[in-house]
Amino acid sequence: MNTQAIDKWHKTKIGYLVFGVIELLLVYPLASLAIDQGRFWQYVLAFIFLFGGLRNLIRIFWTPNNEHGKH
Repeated sequence: MNTQAIDKWHKTKIGYLVFGVIELLLVYPLASLAIDQGRFWQYVLAFIFLFGGLRNLIRIFWTPNNEHGKH
């Protein structure tokens, strides 16, 4: 798959769900490492993945159906 196809698929409800779940699954190990080792970059990555995952999951419900797949 090329990047345009992935980007188009990401903007579907299933794409938002898959990307959101994957990002949220990455938060736990990164947050655990950050707490254990106290490294700032791990806290930042955990926060970025948390924000991105929640944003993708919220877009499932708040993006009108006619906007999926556009761009």
